[in-house]
Amino acid sequence: MGFEFVYIRQVYQIASMRTETLRSLILLIGVTTAVLALSSLIAFSHLENVAAFDEDGYVKFIVSKVNESKTNNTESTETTPLPDAAKGPPIPSKGYLVGKLGDNLYSVTDGAYNTMFLVTDKGVVAVDAPPSLGQKYLKAIAEVTSKPVNYLIYSHAHIDHIGAAGLFPKNVTVIAQEETGRELQSAKAVARNVTMVPPVPTITFSKNYTLTIGNQTLKLDYYGSNHLPGNIFIYAPKQKVLMLVDIVFPGWVPFPYLAIAKDAAGFIKAHDIALDKYDFDKFVGGHLTRLGTRNDVAIQKEFIDDLKNAATKANQEVLFSKVAQQVGHFDNPWLIFSKYIDAVNEKCTQLVLPKWENKLGGAREFMSTHCFTMSEAERVDPTLQALTQNNTFIYK
Repeated sequence: MGFEFVYIRQVYQIASMRTETLRSLILLIGVTTAVLALSSLIAFSHLENVAAFDEDGYVKFIVSKVNESKTNNTESTETTPLPDAAKGPPIPSKGYLVGKLGDNLYSVTDGAYNTMFLVTDKGVVAVDAPPSLGQKYLKAIAEVTSKPVNYLIYSHAHIDHIGAAGLFPKNVTVIAQEETGRELQSAKAVARNVTMVPPVPTITFSKNYTLTIGNQTLKLDYYGSNHLPGNIFIYAPKQKVLMLVDIVFPGWVPFPYLAIAKDAAGFIKAHDIALDKYDFDKFVGGHLTRLGTRNDVAIQKEFIDDLKNAATKANQEVLFSKVAQQVGHFDNPWLIFSKYIDAVNEKCTQLVLPKWENKLGGAREFMSTHCFTMSEAERVDPTLQALTQNNTFIYK
């Protein structure tokens, strides 16, 4: 239930923001979690008339009244000015921004999500279909070309990135890694309404797939689980553009808990794979407004290395036995574990935050979550333990 409590607070804090931004944020954190948060808010009468749907059928917020007792709450929260590196270009009033990445390769973002599409002689190759963009994705493509979308590539199976795939033509060829195909097949098997599940891929691959149309090429590569099994590297060699979703967040720390990575060791390795195996100048990470560069990937690799080292040191220096002695009674083991985890997170955060809170957006807000994921993985994951055996702890 920890996520729900965090998001209850976050949803309340953003209650005064405009509807379009709120819709992007709810999709960023996930509809299910946000609904749980909203349910709690309604139950406590903090908000009234909060739930509605927009013209695309996606959830949005209408906040008509905020409880005065909350509005007048004088409790202060410590904030850190947003680093310049985290600031992206403004989003036009139409709700999305189109940019050119290279020869007929374009980016599109609504400020919460970003993706790319490739225009070829025979049509358009779209990558992902974020629900936050919805119909705006089709409008962005129409600004550039009148050609139809005949290929759709899934980066991975998460709904917040491919949930609007049904907007594309029914005859579109969908390409994804095998794990993504299996996940969507499983979802359809248990769904009461199969139309709510993104289309199952028509082409799947195990390790590599090259899509060549005329003089345009996209290379799709899979190196094993990282953020999620099936999450692939999408590379445009002609334009020197790499897209890797939910791993690197240019100018920001990752989304909480290492972006809910299923495999922390794979998440760490993905940075080296990107830098060692691909010749790229521009980077598309799937989230937020700003696109990235090779240097952004290198900077986040440095952050992740520091986080890994800090988690190692915290695991070494915070002793479970001492925490148990401080608690003083042993009838509630989960209480002891809770205090122990808090102590490790605090130690890790103290070590890594001073260097990064003014360099990457969200460092103060999410550092404890990253410390938890990294330190916990180091305690139980044999691959990550092997990676951290020779950690050297150096901070400047």
